[in-house]
Amino acid sequence: MQNTPRGETAPYPIESVDNALRLVLLLRAEQRLRVADAAERLGVARSTAHRLLGMLKQHGFAVQDSSRVYRPGPALLGPAAGEYPERDLAAVLRPHLERLNTEIGETVHLMVLQGNSVRFVDGVEGSNILRVGLRVGMLLPAHCTSGGKALLAELPAAELRALYPRGLPIGVGPAITDLPAFRRQLTTIRRRGYAVNFEESERGITAVGVTLHDPADRPVGAIAVVVPTARCPRPRVPELADALRQTAQRAARDI
Repeated sequence: MQNTPRGETAPYPIESVDNALRLVLLLRAEQRLRVADAAERLGVARSTAHRLLGMLKQHGFAVQDSSRVYRPGPALLGPAAGEYPERDLAAVLRPHLERLNTEIGETVHLMVLQGNSVRFVDGVEGSNILRVGLRVGMLLPAHCTSGGKALLAELPAAELRALYPRGLPIGVGPAITDLPAFRRQLTTIRRRGYAVNFEESERGITAVGVTLHDPADRPVGAIAVVVPTARCPRPRVPELADALRQTAQRAARDI
Protein backbone atom coordinates (compact mmCIF):
# COMPACT_ATOMS: atom_id res chain seq x y z
CA MET A 1 0.00 0.00 0.00
CA GLN A 2 1.36 3.40 -0.97
CA ASN A 3 1.52 5.95 1.87
CA THR A 4 0.43 9.50 1.18
CA PRO A 5 2.78 12.21 2.54
CA ARG A 6 1.26 14.63 5.00
CA GLY A 7 -0.37 17.62 3.44
CA GLU A 8 -1.05 15.84 0.13
CA THR A 9 -4.41 14.61 -1.09
CA ALA A 10 -4.93 10.85 -1.18
CA PRO A 11 -5.03 9.61 -4.80
CA TYR A 12 -8.26 7.64 -4.26
CA PRO A 13 -10.26 9.44 -1.57
CA ILE A 14 -13.23 7.63 -0.10
CA GLU A 15 -15.87 10.34 0.10
CA SER A 16 -17.81 9.01 3.08
CA VAL A 17 -14.64 8.56 5.15
CA ASP A 18 -13.43 12.01 4.14
CA ASN A 19 -16.75 13.58 5.19
CA ALA A 20 -16.77 11.69 8.50
CA LEU A 21 -13.26 12.87 9.35
CA ARG A 22 -14.08 16.45 8.36
CA LEU A 23 -17.16 16.23 10.57
CA VAL A 24 -15.04 15.08 13.53
CA LEU A 25 -12.77 18.08 13.06
CA LEU A 26 -15.77 20.42 12.78
CA LEU A 27 -17.30 19.00 15.92
CA ARG A 28 -14.06 19.40 17.86
CA ALA A 29 -13.55 22.97 16.64
CA GLU A 30 -17.11 24.27 17.03
CA GLN A 31 -18.29 22.12 19.96
CA ARG A 32 -21.91 22.10 18.75
CA LEU A 33 -23.49 21.17 15.41
CA ARG A 34 -27.01 20.78 14.11
CA VAL A 35 -27.76 18.54 11.16
CA ALA A 36 -28.42 21.58 8.94
CA ASP A 37 -25.08 23.16 9.96
CA ALA A 38 -23.18 19.94 9.23
CA ALA A 39 -24.87 19.56 5.83
CA GLU A 40 -24.02 23.13 4.85
CA ARG A 41 -20.39 22.92 5.99
CA LEU A 42 -19.79 19.59 4.24
CA GLY A 43 -21.80 20.46 1.14
CA VAL A 44 -23.99 17.35 1.42
CA ALA A 45 -27.70 16.63 1.79
CA ARG A 46 -29.22 16.79 5.25
CA SER A 47 -30.01 13.08 5.12
CA THR A 48 -26.31 12.36 4.51
CA ALA A 49 -25.25 14.65 7.36
CA HIS A 50 -27.77 12.95 9.63
CA ARG A 51 -26.35 9.50 8.80
CA LEU A 52 -22.79 10.68 9.38
CA LEU A 53 -23.63 12.25 12.73
CA GLY A 54 -25.51 9.11 13.69
CA MET A 55 -22.39 7.06 12.92
CA LEU A 56 -20.23 9.36 15.05
CA LYS A 57 -22.77 9.09 17.86
CA GLN A 58 -22.80 5.29 17.63
CA HIS A 59 -19.02 5.16 18.05
CA GLY A 60 -18.86 7.71 20.88
CA PHE A 61 -17.45 10.62 18.87
CA ALA A 62 -20.65 12.64 19.31
CA VAL A 63 -23.53 12.94 21.74
CA GLN A 64 -26.89 14.58 21.19
CA ASP A 65 -28.35 16.80 23.87
CA SER A 66 -32.00 17.47 24.68
CA SER A 67 -32.08 20.29 22.08
CA ARG A 68 -31.09 17.80 19.33
CA VAL A 69 -27.69 19.50 19.04
CA TYR A 70 -24.64 17.29 18.50
CA ARG A 71 -21.62 17.84 20.75
CA PRO A 72 -18.23 16.12 21.13
CA GLY A 73 -18.59 12.68 22.70
CA PRO A 74 -16.33 10.80 25.10
CA ALA A 75 -14.25 9.21 22.32
CA LEU A 76 -13.41 12.67 20.98
CA LEU A 77 -12.94 14.42 24.30
CA GLY A 78 -11.06 11.64 26.10
CA PRO A 79 -9.60 11.77 29.62
CA ALA A 80 -7.15 14.47 28.59
CA ALA A 81 -10.05 16.88 28.18
CA GLY A 82 -11.11 16.34 31.78
CA GLU A 83 -13.72 13.66 31.18
CA TYR A 84 -13.49 10.54 33.30
CA PRO A 85 -14.33 7.44 31.19
CA GLU A 86 -17.87 6.37 32.10
CA ARG A 87 -17.16 2.68 32.57
CA ASP A 88 -14.16 3.44 34.81
CA LEU A 89 -16.19 5.88 36.88
CA ALA A 90 -19.01 3.34 37.21
CA ALA A 91 -16.56 0.65 38.35
CA VAL A 92 -15.03 2.94 40.97
CA LEU A 93 -18.40 4.17 42.23
CA ARG A 94 -20.24 0.86 42.31
CA PRO A 95 -19.23 -0.08 45.91
CA HIS A 96 -20.14 3.41 47.08
CA LEU A 97 -23.54 3.26 45.37
CA GLU A 98 -24.22 -0.12 46.97
CA ARG A 99 -23.24 1.14 50.42
CA LEU A 100 -25.45 4.23 50.06
CA ASN A 101 -28.33 2.06 48.84
CA THR A 102 -27.95 -0.18 51.92
CA GLU A 103 -27.85 2.81 54.27
CA ILE A 104 -30.99 4.54 53.02
CA GLY A 105 -32.91 1.76 51.22
CA GLU A 106 -33.68 3.97 48.21
CA THR A 107 -32.71 3.90 44.54
CA VAL A 108 -29.41 5.63 43.82
CA HIS A 109 -27.98 6.70 40.46
CA LEU A 110 -24.66 7.75 38.98
CA MET A 111 -24.82 10.21 36.07
CA VAL A 112 -22.55 12.31 33.89
CA LEU A 113 -23.14 15.55 32.01
CA GLN A 114 -23.40 15.36 28.21
CA GLY A 115 -24.09 18.75 26.68
CA ASN A 116 -27.17 20.08 28.47
CA SER A 117 -28.36 16.56 29.29
CA VAL A 118 -27.32 13.93 31.81
CA ARG A 119 -26.73 10.26 31.06
CA PHE A 120 -27.50 7.73 33.78
CA VAL A 121 -24.52 5.35 33.71
CA ASP A 122 -25.15 3.13 36.76
CA GLY A 123 -27.52 2.66 39.68
CA VAL A 124 -28.77 0.40 42.46
CA GLU A 125 -32.52 -0.04 42.92
CA GLY A 126 -34.17 0.54 46.28
CA SER A 127 -35.44 -2.26 48.47
CA ASN A 128 -38.84 -0.81 49.37
CA ILE A 129 -42.03 -2.18 47.80
CA LEU A 130 -42.83 1.33 46.59
CA ARG A 131 -39.62 2.41 44.89
CA VAL A 132 -38.27 4.21 41.84
CA GLY A 133 -36.92 2.00 39.04
CA LEU A 134 -33.49 2.34 37.48
CA ARG A 135 -32.87 4.83 34.67
CA VAL A 136 -29.51 3.43 33.58
CA GLY A 137 -28.80 4.30 29.94
CA MET A 138 -31.34 7.12 29.80
CA LEU A 139 -30.51 10.66 28.68
CA LEU A 140 -32.58 13.41 30.35
CA PRO A 141 -32.49 17.23 30.33
CA ALA A 142 -29.95 18.27 32.97
CA HIS A 143 -31.97 21.20 34.28
CA CYS A 144 -34.82 18.84 35.27
CA THR A 145 -32.71 16.39 37.32
CA SER A 146 -31.02 16.79 40.69
CA GLY A 147 -27.66 15.42 39.53
CA GLY A 148 -27.84 17.48 36.35
CA LYS A 149 -28.50 20.68 38.26
CA ALA A 150 -25.63 19.89 40.65
CA LEU A 151 -23.29 19.52 37.66
CA LEU A 152 -24.59 22.62 35.87
CA ALA A 153 -23.95 24.61 39.05
CA GLU A 154 -20.24 23.84 38.62
CA LEU A 155 -20.00 25.46 35.17
CA PRO A 156 -18.68 28.97 34.49
CA ALA A 157 -21.36 31.43 33.37
CA ALA A 158 -20.07 31.46 29.78
CA GLU A 159 -20.31 27.67 29.46
CA LEU A 160 -23.83 27.69 30.88
CA ARG A 161 -24.91 30.32 28.34
CA ALA A 162 -23.39 28.26 25.53
CA LEU A 163 -25.45 25.23 26.59
CA TYR A 164 -28.71 27.21 26.44
CA PRO A 165 -28.43 29.72 23.58
CA ARG A 166 -32.22 29.75 23.15
CA GLY A 167 -33.15 29.48 26.82
CA LEU A 168 -34.27 26.46 28.80
CA PRO A 169 -36.35 23.76 27.09
CA ILE A 170 -39.76 23.03 28.60
CA GLY A 171 -39.73 19.99 30.91
CA VAL A 172 -42.47 17.52 31.80
CA GLY A 173 -43.02 18.93 35.28
CA PRO A 174 -42.71 22.24 37.15
CA ALA A 175 -39.08 22.80 36.13
CA ILE A 176 -37.84 26.36 35.75
CA THR A 177 -38.06 27.64 32.18
CA ASP A 178 -36.58 31.11 32.78
CA LEU A 179 -32.78 31.11 32.43
CA PRO A 180 -32.07 34.04 34.82
CA ALA A 181 -34.21 32.34 37.48
CA PHE A 182 -32.36 29.09 36.84
CA ARG A 183 -29.01 30.85 37.34
CA ARG A 184 -30.25 32.03 40.74
CA GLN A 185 -31.25 28.46 41.57
CA LEU A 186 -27.77 27.25 40.62
CA THR A 187 -26.26 29.86 42.95
CA THR A 188 -28.34 28.41 45.80
CA ILE A 189 -27.21 24.90 44.84
CA ARG A 190 -23.54 25.92 44.96
CA ARG A 191 -24.05 27.53 48.36
CA ARG A 192 -25.80 24.61 50.05
CA GLY A 193 -23.91 21.84 48.23
CA TYR A 194 -26.79 19.81 46.80
CA ALA A 195 -29.63 20.03 44.28
CA VAL A 196 -33.24 18.87 44.47
CA ASN A 197 -35.67 17.70 41.80
CA PHE A 198 -39.25 18.01 43.04
CA GLU A 199 -41.20 16.10 40.36
CA GLU A 200 -39.45 18.06 37.58
CA SER A 201 -38.37 15.02 35.54
CA GLU A 202 -41.31 12.77 36.40
CA ARG A 203 -44.51 13.13 38.40
CA GLY A 204 -44.44 11.48 41.81
CA ILE A 205 -40.64 11.40 42.08
CA THR A 206 -38.32 13.49 44.25
CA ALA A 207 -34.53 13.33 43.94
CA VAL A 208 -31.53 14.84 45.69
CA GLY A 209 -28.13 15.04 43.97
CA VAL A 210 -24.53 16.08 44.66
CA THR A 211 -21.47 16.46 42.45
CA LEU A 212 -18.52 14.05 42.45
CA HIS A 213 -15.02 15.57 42.19
CA ASP A 214 -11.67 14.07 41.27
CA PRO A 215 -8.48 14.72 43.31
CA ALA A 216 -7.95 17.97 41.36
CA ASP A 217 -11.45 19.08 42.48
CA ARG A 218 -12.85 18.83 38.94
CA PRO A 219 -16.47 17.63 38.61
CA VAL A 220 -16.58 14.18 36.99
CA GLY A 221 -20.19 13.16 37.63
CA ALA A 222 -23.02 13.25 40.12
CA ILE A 223 -24.83 10.83 42.41
CA ALA A 224 -28.50 11.10 43.29
CA VAL A 225 -31.03 9.46 45.58
CA VAL A 226 -34.43 9.02 43.94
CA VAL A 227 -37.50 8.57 46.16
CA PRO A 228 -41.28 8.38 45.59
CA THR A 229 -42.59 11.80 46.61
CA ALA A 230 -45.17 10.13 48.85
CA ARG A 231 -42.30 8.89 51.04
CA CYS A 232 -40.14 12.01 50.86
CA PRO A 233 -41.47 14.93 52.92
CA ARG A 234 -39.44 18.12 52.61
CA PRO A 235 -37.74 17.68 56.03
CA ARG A 236 -36.17 14.43 54.74
CA VAL A 237 -34.27 16.20 51.96
CA PRO A 238 -31.35 17.50 54.13
CA GLU A 239 -30.97 14.00 55.62
CA LEU A 240 -30.61 12.50 52.14
CA ALA A 241 -28.24 15.30 51.12
CA ASP A 242 -25.98 14.56 54.12
CA ALA A 243 -25.81 10.86 53.16
CA LEU A 244 -24.94 11.81 49.58
CA ARG A 245 -22.22 14.26 50.63
CA GLN A 246 -20.61 11.66 52.87
CA THR A 247 -20.66 9.17 49.99
CA ALA A 248 -19.13 11.74 47.63
CA GLN A 249 -16.35 12.48 50.11
CA ARG A 250 -15.50 8.78 50.49
CA ALA A 251 -15.66 8.25 46.72
CA ALA A 252 -13.31 11.17 46.03
CA ARG A 253 -10.46 9.16 47.56
CA ASP A 254 -10.94 6.43 44.94
CA ILE A 255 -11.53 8.54 41.82
